[in-house]
Amino acid sequence: MNSGDTTSPAERLRLIQEHFLAPGATGPRAERVARTTEPAAAMRIDVYDHMRNAVTETVALAKELCDEHEPYEPRPAKLEHLYEWLVAETPHLDEERRQARDAVIYRQGLEHAILIGEADIIRRHPCPSCVTWGLVWDRHTKSVVCWNRHCADDDGQATRWTLAQLAEDHIARKNRRAARAT
Repeated sequence: MNSGDTTSPAERLRLIQEHFLAPGATGPRAERVARTTEPAAAMRIDVYDHMRNAVTETVALAKELCDEHEPYEPRPAKLEHLYEWLVAETPHLDEERRQARDAVIYRQGLEHAILIGEADIIRRHPCPSCVTWGLVWDRHTKSVVCWNRHCADDDGQATRWTLAQLAEDHIARKNRRAARAT
């Protein structure tokens, strides 16, 4: 499974559902797992929790962005249509709220990629601070780290970013490029 830039958050969600959540799925794990003498669960509970949290957050965001009324259409049954549904239910948003919605979708896409073992997707982003290409995913702290030594703080500690911060920066850069192109 290659996570090229053409792989959307919805496609990653579909991959998670098909290859990692199905009974007996043996997809790669981003974390180390100790060997046990007990049989494994019928599905990966961490993957199930991740998907449930992503869907819950997306539905709650749709309700919040639709102001005081419920979204017009119910949440789609197929999860790969979840983000299309969110965008379709929120066409009335101003630029700032649209950017926030898109950042949530992009962040979830990054989370999906990391879950399926494609943490190298982080390297495709410039550092929000120094704009160099030295970002890596630190699985222990669950944060993005800039390896550029000139981007460190006064104590020499590497600059760290959350996935939400990285997503917000990415969407803002994308929107600025689009605005300049027109």
